[in-house]
Amino acid sequence: MDVLPLPTKRAAVATLVSTEGSSPRDTGARMWVDESGAIIGSVTIGGCVDARVIEEAQQVIDAGASRVLSMALGDEDAWALGMTCAGTVEVLIEPYAPVPETDPVARSLDMAGKEVASGRRMAVVVPLLGATGRLDVTEDGTTRGTLGLPALDIAATTLALTRIEEGRSGTSTIATPTGDVRVYVDVHAPALTLVIFGATHVAMPLVEMAKVVGWRTVVVDGRERFATRERFPLVDDMIVGMPSEIATRLPLGPTSLVVLLSHDYKYDLPVLQAVLASDAAYVGCLGSARRGAAMLAFLAEQGVPAEQLARVRIPVGLDIGARSASEIALAVIAEALAVQRGREGRPMRDRRTGA
Repeated sequence: MDVLPLPTKRAAVATLVSTEGSSPRDTGARMWVDESGAIIGSVTIGGCVDARVIEEAQQVIDAGASRVLSMALGDEDAWALGMTCAGTVEVLIEPYAPVPETDPVARSLDMAGKEVASGRRMAVVVPLLGATGRLDVTEDGTTRGTLGLPALDIAATTLALTRIEEGRSGTSTIATPTGDVRVYVDVHAPALTLVIFGATHVAMPLVEMAKVVGWRTVVVDGRERFATRERFPLVDDMIVGMPSEIATRLPLGPTSLVVLLSHDYKYDLPVLQAVLASDAAYVGCLGSARRGAAMLAFLAEQGVPAEQLARVRIPVGLDIGARSASEIALAVIAEALAVQRGREGRPMRDRRTGA
């Protein structure tokens, strides 16, 4: 899901709901076109799809009704979009008015914004075919709205909770006694948070690069002269104190990416033990393979399960020949993103067709 500022005028919101083939954008990519023609965001990377969406947007605004745009792309158009082969993209275009009290899209986005701001996840179920309405589902199972049938709402709620758990937007088909209903489940979740233990020279470019890709950043260090706003002007949260104690208090979960940079056993070992007890999506630690083996062996003796130890990436980062602090930061960002997305970090040319 793209997080974009909401328009203050009537608009159309276009959402990439499905792709077949290799698309350069994830499902959930979003673009706004307001009634004056102003554009924010994109559903692909520009080109023919975005141009067609812009054409359709004004009609959606005028008619006040949603439509689904499906475009089959030949090899030439696909290549222009960054796709490796021909495929199909499907875009949901909905009318929007900036009045949450009366506009269903604005109401869903307003609710989603509040849930995400509170650190919670939410999903919006929107019918593409076979039903009308929309259903908002929070991570605790609370619902608002309807798709028209109680049985459909129950099935859609179950589907939404599954998607929330997976952290993945996408389309699905729900079977009902009156026919199949195809829906798009739009998952809204807090941004990925990069938590860095150790306000080191590598941490500085790491924070800067994390901000570029849209992550929230937290730096933890017990040394006040290192953990300063002068050294980390872009950091979202700076925490000064005992790292091991802070690690036990931080709400680390599936949207948390943790990197240990202190390169000091007495700090890293208790922090690692606390972090591995969480559901953090990524755990990386600066150090050599030899140092890593020694640390993991010690933690194993302390009773840390093998499946938890296997999560630790040490040496940290992808093997790109990094030497400088900025290059190491780049390697870490790339590996953390790959792990969070379930990828192996291989060259794109070696990517399996359709993967």
